[in-house]
Amino acid sequence: MSTPQDEDAHENARQDVIAVDEDDTELELVNRLEAHTGDGIRHRAFTALVFDRDDNILLAQRAPGKRLWGTHWDGTVASHPVQGQSQEEATRQRLEEELGVTPDQYDDLRITDRFEYKRYFENAGVEHEVCSVLKLTLSDRTLDPDRDEVAGLLWVPYERLHQNPEWYRQLRLCPWFEIAMRRDVRSE
Repeated sequence: MSTPQDEDAHENARQDVIAVDEDDTELELVNRLEAHTGDGIRHRAFTALVFDRDDNILLAQRAPGKRLWGTHWDGTVASHPVQGQSQEEATRQRLEEELGVTPDQYDDLRITDRFEYKRYFENAGVEHEVCSVLKLTLSDRTLDPDRDEVAGLLWVPYERLHQNPEWYRQLRLCPWFEIAMRRDVRSE
């Protein structure tokens, strides 16, 4: 009998991610499951921070069936581009697939940062990524979340979250989002 976690692992085993060096230079394709187990394999990833016009950030709770960091809160989508896909293209795709956000709802998608990190999750796996940070502002906050990807949504005043992350610890934020937020320098 398979569990949802086994099915997620199986799904991940059918996908590849892009192994990279510390400068985000592509090395080779590696199995996604292998990249997230044992000591991990450094690979390319992104996290997208979605804002509204009032500088609230949209946090998305990862679905409970996610193999790593299920039920943790992310800001807003995170994933891996496939070979030949830009970070912007991958972000547009995940925004539409996970939240129903289409490109006509924003026009300012941009890469603002990139960092490397490595974090282990319980006994389930590891993230070792060179992660690009992308930002955008929604002109239309209409959302249609995919329940297989997103368990919950929460708009949060970004300045308060950025300055006081300890106030939000009960949300259990994803490590890549916390790093991206900590590194973010907002211009007033």
